[in-house]
Amino acid sequence: MAQFKLVISDTRGKSITQELKDRAAQPLVGSRIGTVIDASVIGVAGGKLKITGGSDKAGTPMRADVHGGVKKYILLSTGVGNRSEARIRKLIRGNMVTEEIYQLNCMLVEGALPEKQAAEAAAPEAAAAAEPAKKKK
Repeated sequence: MAQFKLVISDTRGKSITQELKDRAAQPLVGSRIGTVIDASVIGVAGGKLKITGGSDKAGTPMRADVHGGVKKYILLSTGVGNRSEARIRKLIRGNMVTEEIYQLNCMLVEGALPEKQAAEAAAPEAAAAAEPAKKKK
């Protein structure tokens, strides 16, 4: 079954990460880079997500101009997967989301990011509980 780590950012520069497993990840399988999908997958009602990129389990980046969900060696001069100015042959994954993809980068086109109030409230409590443990050592 598919398992993705979604990195969702908005236009203000804020981002959150969310893991999708099994049934929650199935709507993303088969979509391509640049596709706009419904954001109800991550819990944002009425929002839309645009897939902007990603990488597989080995860290191979996805590239929008390589078709399909395949891994290919392509000759790159600039762009995704090549930081130098020299032309180099690199291993790149195609633009289709498959089950081998580990991380998906998305942009929130409509709607607002969900707040992490529960996680922020639990963090100070966990830090306060950890402080006495440190003093005992």
